[in-house]
Amino acid sequence: MVKIITRKKIDTQNVYDIGVESDHNFVIKNGLIASNCFNKSHSTAYGYVTYQTAYLKANYPLEYMAALLTANSSDTDKVQKYISTCMSMNIQIEPPDINRSGVDFTPSGENILFGFSAVRNVGHNAIACILSARAESGEFKSLADFCDRVDLRAVNRRTLESLISSGAFDKIEPNRNQLIHDLELVYDWAQSRARDRASGQGNLFDLLGGGFSTTTTTSKNSFDIAPKAKPVSDFPPQEKLRMEKELLGFYVSDHPLKSIRQSARVLAPINLSQLGEQKDEIVLCVVVMLNGVKKVVTKKGDPMAILQIEDLTAQSEAVVFPKIYERIHLLLQVDSRLIIWGKVDRRDDQAQLIVEDAEPVETVQMVMVELNPQQAATIEEQHRLRTILQEHSGDKEKAKVPVIGIVRDGDSRHLVRFGRQFWVQDSRTTVHALQNARFPAHVQPLTSV
Repeated sequence: MVKIITRKKIDTQNVYDIGVESDHNFVIKNGLIASNCFNKSHSTAYGYVTYQTAYLKANYPLEYMAALLTANSSDTDKVQKYISTCMSMNIQIEPPDINRSGVDFTPSGENILFGFSAVRNVGHNAIACILSARAESGEFKSLADFCDRVDLRAVNRRTLESLISSGAFDKIEPNRNQLIHDLELVYDWAQSRARDRASGQGNLFDLLGGGFSTTTTTSKNSFDIAPKAKPVSDFPPQEKLRMEKELLGFYVSDHPLKSIRQSARVLAPINLSQLGEQKDEIVLCVVVMLNGVKKVVTKKGDPMAILQIEDLTAQSEAVVFPKIYERIHLLLQVDSRLIIWGKVDRRDDQAQLIVEDAEPVETVQMVMVELNPQQAATIEEQHRLRTILQEHSGDKEKAKVPVIGIVRDGDSRHLVRFGRQFWVQDSRTTVHALQNARFPAHVQPLTSV
């Protein structure tokens, strides 16, 4: 494609291409300039690469997605987007595993296994040491076995804490809190054994447990006598997920929004990865995790906030101006699950949300109204239903109860999301009115759809 511009505009339009450091606009004739020339060989090369990648994704989806995640492992936004793509392809991303993971993301059965290089605080020397010890003597049987076999100068205490907290030892011991407590004792024990081996000496425990023996039984006994902390309860699920997010950049073993994925899609069909495709000023709602809250004070001294939000597909930014902030600031707690209504806005070519309202996911209730196919297709029945909902919507700012239609046809069930203009203020009075009008209806929490 050739774009024709006048010479007058050439001063403000520099055009560059791969491997060319200066502009390369071309004078044609009569003072006209041709820029952005895209020849056939260039487009053919792009088309061929597109065909290759499409072929690989269609025929080798596991290998293709693993390679894609590895190639973009330093870009959090892209990795989160590709993990979402994996979920839509029914490919699960497994947490790192001390006995199975490699350096990068790797296919494992029908899933993709997290690589050690993507775990924070785990360096290249530590990874090489772990893989070498595993290749030499097989799988690690316990935390004591691991600490005794690797070089603790390369795999330091901080690295071990990160591996434990990210779930790498879950197949050996699922209680991560217990392993963290055990580590305090086991790490010193293993260091002492390493020093004794370096000096060619054994200690009393080695003599009793056979630390220098070559038999399997005595070697196992030596790890059995490794010190352990008193039994403790595991971390709560939310704390485990928080640590995964901190160390891996993502929720891997689970996601706080995964359990409500289907129900959230009913209310919020637009996800954050699609935010940039929406028109400016369009009002939409999204179901998100709140990752960060930055409080800001305007020139007038009024508080507002900039939010860091994410869903299963991407991360984004949302802005809460003073008037809205005054009403919802108590809800803005990090790690909370929220349904947010807002307008799409663009700043520096990045889409963001201007928040108009928010509610905790746990408190969102919906009015579910059942319709048979005849009712759903009859104008008179539609008008009756619309009239009832409009009578109970009242003040639009206070109407926060979504209405969902359930159309049953034989054994199938289709959910229909009613527009925001039909949302109501009080769920129970609305259900009562619908039932009196012979529309079967009930109240249902968002989290149980």
